[in-house]
Amino acid sequence: MASNVGSRAFQMERLRKQFRKEAPQLMQSAVSAYRAGKAAEAATLCRRIIEVLPDTFDALHLLGVIELESGNSAEAERALGRAVQANPRSAEAYSNLGTALFNLQRFEEARRFQEKAIALQPNFATARTNLGNTLMRLKCLEQSIQAHDEAIRIKPDYSDAYVNRGMTLLLLDRDEEADRDFDRALALRPRHLQAIVGKGVVGLNHRHFDAALALFNAAVAMSPTAEVLAHRGRLYAQIKQVAKAEADFDAALAIDARLEIAWRGKAQVAVLRGDVAQATAACNQVLASNPNCEIATLLLGNCYARQGDLQAAIAHMDRALAIKPDFEEALSKKIFTLDFTDVDFAFHQAIRKSWWQAIGVKISRRQLGPRNLDSERRLVIGYVSSDFRNHSAALTFKPILRHHDRAKFEVVCYSCSAVRDAVTDECQSMVDRWVDAWQLSDRELADRIEADGIDILVDLSGHSEGNRLPVFAAKPAPIQVTAWGHVTGTGLPTMDYLFADAALIPQDVRHLFAEKVYDLPALITIEPLPEAPSSPLPMLRNGHVTFGVFNRIDKISDDVLATWSKLLQAVEGSVIVVKHGALSDAFVRDNLVSRFDAHGIARDRARFLGATSREEHLAELANIDISLDPFPQNGGVSTWESLQLGVPVVTKLGVCCASRIGGSIMSAIGLDDWVAADDERYVAIARDFAARPSELAALRAKLPSMVTSSEAGNTELYTRRVEEAYRRFWRDYCSSAAAPT
Repeated sequence: MASNVGSRAFQMERLRKQFRKEAPQLMQSAVSAYRAGKAAEAATLCRRIIEVLPDTFDALHLLGVIELESGNSAEAERALGRAVQANPRSAEAYSNLGTALFNLQRFEEARRFQEKAIALQPNFATARTNLGNTLMRLKCLEQSIQAHDEAIRIKPDYSDAYVNRGMTLLLLDRDEEADRDFDRALALRPRHLQAIVGKGVVGLNHRHFDAALALFNAAVAMSPTAEVLAHRGRLYAQIKQVAKAEADFDAALAIDARLEIAWRGKAQVAVLRGDVAQATAACNQVLASNPNCEIATLLLGNCYARQGDLQAAIAHMDRALAIKPDFEEALSKKIFTLDFTDVDFAFHQAIRKSWWQAIGVKISRRQLGPRNLDSERRLVIGYVSSDFRNHSAALTFKPILRHHDRAKFEVVCYSCSAVRDAVTDECQSMVDRWVDAWQLSDRELADRIEADGIDILVDLSGHSEGNRLPVFAAKPAPIQVTAWGHVTGTGLPTMDYLFADAALIPQDVRHLFAEKVYDLPALITIEPLPEAPSSPLPMLRNGHVTFGVFNRIDKISDDVLATWSKLLQAVEGSVIVVKHGALSDAFVRDNLVSRFDAHGIARDRARFLGATSREEHLAELANIDISLDPFPQNGGVSTWESLQLGVPVVTKLGVCCASRIGGSIMSAIGLDDWVAADDERYVAIARDFAARPSELAALRAKLPSMVTSSEAGNTELYTRRVEEAYRRFWRDYCSSAAAPT
């Protein structure tokens, strides 16, 4: 046996000696095949050499390069790892091994090998810019810039290094510098795909959607890579072209099933479509491979918020902010979500001031030119919103646009949404000037507002989605007001006034706000509903009381569910109808049903209705005896709609703006006895009125006229009060500006 083993070893050594003579020619053939574009043939020759001579550096290195270029990064790592063992002095092999590890998202290891390559060859420009890319992924952004700077110093005509530096500059919000780098790259290589994509991303960041789309389309025509398709999908998602966005993200994932940006896009599209289950799955797909992705973390928080799990939602928003403390979208989303929780004025205003400290202080305040200080002249009022469309917020400010005294006020609207519908057309028809501002960056919009000579600029969004608060941080108008769309305070010291009312913000907490609070008859009003036939009290025909909740699902807290459960137990045979568009999503509906079950509300006592037209939505109120206001965040538009159709609303007065809106509206029309101070009183009000059907029927008949006869519900009178406020603000400004310094 020993003799046979020795014989085989002898034969193998003879084969190796003979093959060593042939190997150089085979290696030369492999290199020639590679240069001729015959990668498979070259790889076969390399493997043949390695099989007999496993430590042949040139074969290992070329095989690793071929696998790397073929997208087989794991195979490339194996070959290149053996290559650097065979030749520890090859800077190029270390650099290529770093690239393979980068592709495998093993960034710390990649960094180590790229730094080794640079140590061996300090003027290795490719290794330096590749190290810059790795440092970017490790979030060492300033070090990344330095690495690209060195690559460009070594090789000033290195187009890839300019592109790589531009991509890092984008992450530092240094868009103009990034754009210059992309232009330099294109001057060196006019068809540089990544430079074209980079310029598209700059356009997207600046809201130049048409220009960005043209660049992305050009890039797709050149090479429809997964990354290019995903960036175009991001653009479509931002302008709410959901079907096109989803098609691009799906196409990207068909090419690269692991592409993070495409999975993030899938999550965003699913959120836009209201598909919470799919959005959650896409977020988890991203976070499984990149637990520190702040965007996916925030999107997952949004998914929890959609289901009413606010504790989990805010925890994810906090996690996103821990990863990126100046993540503006996460800050505003957290502020918005906290309005659904039971915390007090001091807490709410403190978190709003954190937005200013993280975002606002970085924005330069404008130095405005002199103004015509005639206190009685015609004033120019500018309204800024992304909701001049079929959106509940539009119902609150359309009455003001409609009833403005145009002889005394010139009205300009800055529409910041790509979505346009019949409501948009209606709003445009009611104003003096209309600016489609959705493709203007914050700086460009501020420039436009200043050039338009706006005297009083009005924010209609607060911290809700689509807000342009960075514009207000720059203060492009002498007076700024936040109103109607999401009025819970902005935290901006550049915001002069906040429209509210006496019930909404008590005097003893007003010092907590960045804005000066000015009282209107009520926080909001809405236009009169179309004439609807009066409906008899449903309990008279049904033989039981029907309570209604026509509000967002995320307003339904566990506390309010517990209270509703007590109410249903107290009112024998009563049922509750919950209606909201999100309930068309089975995942959301099943989750809410489970929450009702957990609070002891039997399934035969609750009905759940999903999306319908607004007309059908309002018609459903004819089947409701008493509306139940959720808490801690109350309804606003839904409360007015219910009252206009004769359905009274029981509400509870809470400890912050969002939890006092219901009380504000009910008090404004003289229904203070429907406002509870605590849970027990809330149940008692609903129970007692449900037990007095004749009194409830009489109230149902007279409620519409009570609304229209009040200053809060009469939209023309309400608008006059708004205009009185504007005039007072302007007079105070003129007096202050004219006073000697």
